[in-house]
Amino acid sequence: MIPLMLHRTCDLGPVRAVTARIRATEIGCEAEFRLDGTLEGVVLPPAGPAIRTDGLWRSTCFEVFWQSIGEEGYREFNFAPSGQWAAYAFDRHRDGMREAPVEGISVSASHASSQGTGGMVLTASLAADLAAPAQVGLSAVIEQAGGGLQYWALAFPPGPPDFHSEACRQVIVER
Repeated sequence: MIPLMLHRTCDLGPVRAVTARIRATEIGCEAEFRLDGTLEGVVLPPAGPAIRTDGLWRSTCFEVFWQSIGEEGYREFNFAPSGQWAAYAFDRHRDGMREAPVEGISVSASHASSQGTGGMVLTASLAADLAAPAQVGLSAVIEQAGGGLQYWALAFPPGPPDFHSEACRQVIVER
């Protein structure tokens, strides 16, 4: 598992650590995210239908940014603990946004808490045409029960949190 870092402008809040891993598969990729902390202080969307849904980043969700080496365009995939997901394609940094084609996505989340601390694991399997090798970003938005948001990523560019920045794509994935 690779540790994600909390953006410098965020309060530590209830989450103490977020880790992630990703691997290419024959049909796309598989990602896993782990959240450790006081789960009672985190907004976890309840389980729902596993459907494409916009705006998942407004609450707790986990994200994969996939960019083929040498290309300007990239894909963004969002996975919520509810099972909802989103997939977007971009021509370049935040430009040309459109729905990205996917053949299938499955998302599962489990969590446990004991004496105020606990953890959550979210796994996502994605069937889509993803070229490799690729530079990949792994990130998380965590909504706190009090309403604040935490931003976690492999790295951040200077300034406000921007998961779309190529600076966040720190993992090389090959088949």
